[in-house]
Amino acid sequence: MNPKVNGYLRKNKQWHEELTRLRALLLDSPLTEDIKWRVPCYTLQGANVVLLNCLKDYCAISFFKGALLKDPKGILLKPGENTQSARLIRFTNPQQVEELEPTLRAYVQEAIDVEKAGLKVELKKITDFEVPLELQRKLDELPAFKAAFESLTPGRQRAYYLHIAAAKQSQTRAARVEKCMPLILEGKGLTDDYIASTRKTKEK
Repeated sequence: MNPKVNGYLRKNKQWHEELTRLRALLLDSPLTEDIKWRVPCYTLQGANVVLLNCLKDYCAISFFKGALLKDPKGILLKPGENTQSARLIRFTNPQQVEELEPTLRAYVQEAIDVEKAGLKVELKKITDFEVPLELQRKLDELPAFKAAFESLTPGRQRAYYLHIAAAKQSQTRAARVEKCMPLILEGKGLTDDYIASTRKTKEK
């Protein structure tokens, strides 16, 4: 047991029983308990395998490489529409955890086996993503902007693609392009400033 997880459970009273049961299940495995991103994280020789987390409407067990699990019960869900690797199982009451315990143990063991085997999720390449038309227009109009965008890491480019494309209306997508341009020209990712400010707050 990692004592920091005890604090996490105390803070999340709404899902305390569900999280406690899920934690007990994970502790009964070869995984090492830790806290990462302010939530319980379970690792194998330093590699992230499983997370426990909770939101307002549910708590969940998340598998970092869930896309590689066989999922015979069909219970694994994508955290988001564009998620490629992670999968989660949601819970809204303790009975669900109890009923699924044998299945959860099997899924956890499979996730461990996946990590031991060194398997990796084959992620889409940046060239596989469709460039939003509004962004493409700006890239074609402004060579300096195009050069700055192409110098970004694939992960940062992907984040901009998804952020801009998520807007339903063309006008909104164009507005997002304009708002993102200063960040792109500075060589920054969509969330770089937020991450930097969060780190400064922690350091204080």
